[in-house]
Amino acid sequence: MLLKRIGLNIRNLRKKAKLSQIDLAVATGIDRAYLSEIENGHRNFTIMLLQNLATVLNVPIEDLLK
Repeated sequence: MLLKRIGLNIRNLRKKAKLSQIDLAVATGIDRAYLSEIENGHRNFTIMLLQNLATVLNVPIEDLLK
């Protein structure tokens, strides 16, 4: 459930930033399919990846974890 919540936060913030999955994946150095699985709550991730996502989305990392 926690992975789904974080994934949904990432998706919502990505859409708010008007970025496609491809744009965000390229900017963070990951594969688009991996990002999709994270957004859907099906894949685990590192804290470093969360930090990179937060940086690209221009939000504090806490916004991804709410």
